Amino acid sequence: MSATYSVAATPAAEEAGAVALAVASLPATFSPAADGAAAPDVAAIAGGPGWTAEALHAIESGSRGVLVVNPVPEDTAQLSAAAEAADTAVVLDLRWASNPALVSQDGGPDAREAFRSALGTAAMLDSVATAAPGTDPQRLLGEHLAALLEVTGTLDAVSLLQSGTTGYTFSGRLANGAPMSAHGVLTAARPAGVDIRLCTADGGVSVRLPEPAAAWPAEVRVTGPHGGLLLPTLYESAHRAAWRRLKEHLTAGTRPDDLIRFARLTDLYATFADT
Repeated sequence: MSATYSVAATPAAEEAGAVALAVASLPATFSPAADGAAAPDVAAIAGGPGWTAEALHAIESGSRGVLVVNPVPEDTAQLSAAAEAADTAVVLDLRWASNPALVSQDGGPDAREAFRSALGTAAMLDSVATAAPGTDPQRLLGEHLAALLEVTGTLDAVSLLQSGTTGYTFSGRLANGAPMSAHGVLTAARPAGVDIRLCTADGGVSVRLPEPAAAWPAEVRVTGPHGGLLLPTLYESAHRAAWRRLKEHLTAGTRPDDLIRFARLTDLYATFADT
């Protein structure tokens, strides 16, 4: 019989990541920590400014796992070292990049495989991230970049072209030198989410990522000389997928590479601060 891990979430993490709902959907693995108990097995924290220090404190307090909801770009070097020394699993629950349609946990076809298989013949990539009015455009930019990096692996020559209270525009190049452009728009005229479209010499790949508030499925389409293919529809939220991934690492006694991969995002995001 597998172990059950106690979970304690900060109020901000609960609000941002629907922690109680995700934990309840995996009852054989996670349960709420008792009031007044020692350090929980898993600490769930919100990823606002200073989240790396909060996660470091959770590791030092003895938590075996840390789940961070929607982290903003920060230097994770110290946190990575602490997690490795304590053998603590740190999983990042990213707004769109944690959607299971991007990276399959069960070995099935996914958007990352489809995109990276097509990058060699890429002609251009275009992406639009939409969020509600009042959203912090800089926060949206980080979330958008995380989703793009998940499918492309890398972006080169990135340049911020425009940024304001209603959104942003930036450009760059893919690994094969093809151009890419991305736009962030704050509007109530369309649902929040991210669209990524890759055009190739003979087709392309597109993905539509919804908000993680419910198990609305992403849509991934691959088009080629022989027609179009819709990848399997997965009815699982990004939040639940992150918790399920944490479960697998805790059960296996392994550590995820989330912090190492997130460092790429932090480095890329820093280039915008310099422009």
